[in-house]
Amino acid sequence: MTVTLQSATMPAPLVRHLRSWAGAVPTRPGLTVIANPRVARAGWDGRPELLTGLADPDGRCVVSLPPDAAYAATTLLGADGPLDVLPALLGRPERTVERRVYRWTTAPAELPRIGQWLPATHHDVPEWLRPFGGDVLVATDDRGRHLAGVGIKRHDHLVHELSVGTVPEARGLGLARLLVAQAAETLLSRGVVPTYLHVPDNEASARVAAAAGFPDRGWHALALDGS
Repeated sequence: MTVTLQSATMPAPLVRHLRSWAGAVPTRPGLTVIANPRVARAGWDGRPELLTGLADPDGRCVVSLPPDAAYAATTLLGADGPLDVLPALLGRPERTVERRVYRWTTAPAELPRIGQWLPATHHDVPEWLRPFGGDVLVATDDRGRHLAGVGIKRHDHLVHELSVGTVPEARGLGLARLLVAQAAETLLSRGVVPTYLHVPDNEASARVAAAAGFPDRGWHALALDGS
């Protein structure tokens, strides 16, 4: 089942996820601030996200905040922001509101499978992948040395976000797109919608996403930087 929303057709599980994660899917012009207790609770990594948001291709935007901050923000923000007042309002003045390209797929690219799923606690898993928990997808060379990997941000039972990394000496070999496509296929087989986020000026990440079957549909997510 899919749901048509303005400029995109989203799978129904993704819509349900966004209505919880971002508080709503944008429907009104300009900016809408939403009081959402979820963002004050532990997220995928055990830390509260404090701010989540979603902007559609037509400029409609929702920002989801803990209830106390949301009530205060409505007196500070008009229909056009500015969002840069929010980190201080959330008690995080050192951080910024970051915009990320928000991609999803229901049809990842059909590419060779090169990765192996391992528990994040496995001794062969590099340190950067361990915080994701659960199983991670890794690619190694013929000597067993780590080349690239995908961790999963398990936001809920409906949607998981993929995060990929490649060691410097293996970049340019196409490993990231192969692993992202393989991970997406695995998630879909489990009934989970895979998403992929990156900052707009990260051209390398954008190329990986497109090659793995995650098109840029013009949607953006908002979050505090570093989260």
